[in-house]
Amino acid sequence: MMDTLLPMDAAKTGPFDLGQGPEACLLLHGFTGSPWDVRPLGEALAARGMRVVAPLLPGHGTTPQALLRVTWRDWREAALEALDDLRGHSSVYVAGLSMGALLALGLAAERPEAVRALALAAPAIRFRGPRMMLIRQLSRTPLLEWARPWVEKTGTDISDAAALAEAPVLSAFPVARLRDLVTLQDEAARRVEQVRCPVLVAVAEQDHVVDPEGGRWLARRLTASPCVRVVSLRRGFHVIPRDTDGRLFAREVADFLGQWRDFGEWEPQPAGA
Repeated sequence: MMDTLLPMDAAKTGPFDLGQGPEACLLLHGFTGSPWDVRPLGEALAARGMRVVAPLLPGHGTTPQALLRVTWRDWREAALEALDDLRGHSSVYVAGLSMGALLALGLAAERPEAVRALALAAPAIRFRGPRMMLIRQLSRTPLLEWARPWVEKTGTDISDAAALAEAPVLSAFPVARLRDLVTLQDEAARRVEQVRCPVLVAVAEQDHVVDPEGGRWLARRLTASPCVRVVSLRRGFHVIPRDTDGRLFAREVADFLGQWRDFGEWEPQPAGA
């Protein structure tokens, strides 16, 4: 098994900082992914006159072994630090893919005065299929790690053949990190009603990783948000920004975030307001 623990292509998986302007958007990639997954969205937003920053979350984008040394707390702290680094901008938006969407929800709940609006792509609030549901249950016990310490990966959930051929893929990940992903799911479900900014939720109906019904469930639970928009994408799989409807998704996000640029009736409110 250790022979399969190969490094990713660092030239593709590194963080990026694009564009410039008074507004900024923080982009957060998903579990075992990298900023490569969200770069098309970043380029589209930068073309609209926005600074876009996508950090590489701890343990990601290098080798499978690097994920042995991190937990969900490291991912949350990295996201918070990246958000704090954008404090000088007039407005800050946060967009996340999959696990990154869960982290984005947490940022909006914890720092409501700092996040003007959210865009959540394929939020990983529920896994798809009975196998992943079983893994979620087993992840709460040591049994899964004893039986299978590593999960091998041979690809990623993208339908577009050209994008799939270019995709950097982590060859394996420690099954222990699934426990951290489940913790983030539980945290997002617990804090979703604390989110008080506008939110766009995009789901891919053919997603093989997460259940699109989970995204719609989140949208219904965003009861404190002044505006919730759900976008259903009929083409493409889980990695929405890189797939067939990626351009449509980027346009929806750019238009949605742009609505709040000069909107005077709503302003982010501090916790407890």
